[in-house]
Amino acid sequence: MSSPGLRERKKARTRRTIQEQALRLFAEQGYEATTIEQIAEASEISPSTIFRYFPTKEDIVLQDDYDPLLIDLLAAQPREKPPLRALRDSFRDALDQVPEAEQQEILGRAKLQITVPAIRARLIQNMMSTMDLLADTIARREGADPTGLPIRTLVGATMGALLPAMYEWVETDGARPLADMIDDAIALLEEGLPIR
Repeated sequence: MSSPGLRERKKARTRRTIQEQALRLFAEQGYEATTIEQIAEASEISPSTIFRYFPTKEDIVLQDDYDPLLIDLLAAQPREKPPLRALRDSFRDALDQVPEAEQQEILGRAKLQITVPAIRARLIQNMMSTMDLLADTIARREGADPTGLPIRTLVGATMGALLPAMYEWVETDGARPLADMIDDAIALLEEGLPIR
């Protein structure tokens, strides 16, 4: 007899296996050259099972479990903390919880997100979904309209700051921790972008 907890753990393991095998194959033979059938074979499952977990090949690279963690951390930030600082601290706290081995996987996924046009296009869609979640959470915190210009601008500027940090992280092959680079980027927003 399996409990819902066991079923969920099994699903999580299968999902993780699919991503690990796909990323390994992408690194070995390239994203375009890797087929769903090859990923399925390496994962010891059927191609149709892959599509139950990931609607598209791009989703194998893009999907992760970080949004719920980020939203929980943001919701737990003290109400007296300014919204931008709450966002900055939430990103830092979330990334600090990612184990070192997983950081290398994130770097591999980020490289694909930047270099593969199909994934890069879907990345923007994913970022928009994350922005909506962040806007809802900030709006609840502040008693504001999540669709209002102030909240959307705050969240949009924060997500916009993540992109150059991620690009630099990839370009330097992860020389500095991503958490530090994102923290530095959001700090620039807090300082009013002191560019002369």
